[in-house]
Amino acid sequence: MIGKSIRLERIINRNSRRTVIVPMDHGITLGPIRGLTDMAKTVDGIVNGGANAIVLHKGIVTAGHRGSGQDIGLILHLSASTSLSPDPNAKVDVTEVEEAVRLGADAVSVHVNLGADTEMDMLRSLGQVAKKCTDWGMPLLAMMYTRGEKIQNPFDVKYVKHAARVGAELGADVVKVVYTGNPSSFVEVVQGCPVPVVIAGGEKMESDEEIFTMVAGALKAGCAGVSIGRNIFQHRRPIRMVEAISAMVHHDKSVQAAMRVVKAR
Repeated sequence: MIGKSIRLERIINRNSRRTVIVPMDHGITLGPIRGLTDMAKTVDGIVNGGANAIVLHKGIVTAGHRGSGQDIGLILHLSASTSLSPDPNAKVDVTEVEEAVRLGADAVSVHVNLGADTEMDMLRSLGQVAKKCTDWGMPLLAMMYTRGEKIQNPFDVKYVKHAARVGAELGADVVKVVYTGNPSSFVEVVQGCPVPVVIAGGEKMESDEEIFTMVAGALKAGCAGVSIGRNIFQHRRPIRMVEAISAMVHHDKSVQAAMRVVKAR
């Protein structure tokens, strides 16, 4: 498993054992939304802010690789659906681990919606991808959500900890879930998952303090970092936002300290 260990160090800080991931796979789901029109500019900002890794679809990777500046971990997203679909919760595979290897990815990610009508297909895909990842020494990030008729509240800890455990049970190396709202409940998610857990950023939030408070609570509960997209790349100062969140994740800075970073001139 030496290959997988080496690649994990490209997406997880080897000193803090935590990570700041910025997913930018929204173009398939939502189209060229604000912040994702000029991808080269956006990625440069994320890199300059000090993120550990980014999540992209294969077409954005092949459209151009970083030709200057420092490097960043690349996670190739294997799943997709669009908001135009009759069932946006039905994620399908759009590429495979072998292509990720050819594209130079440091990890792959798969999106699963537990509770969706097509849950069985997504679980089958996750299991198969995990097997391929073992074969190739490729780390796997499982994005685990709960969405469907039986899900009354997707932030309820009973659903979130179940989702995290499913990702680990099927072979993920890192699991991404939503934050349950407070450290006392989220600790159940972390304790019930034998692999590192990172939190999703979700919809665009109203204030920076709200984002930082969420990050602080998740870290207090023992999470291994964040996977935040829109609340970073749609921020008025994305570089500062990455710097602030990285300071919290890797150096245990406070919410107040993060606020000072994002407001600095």
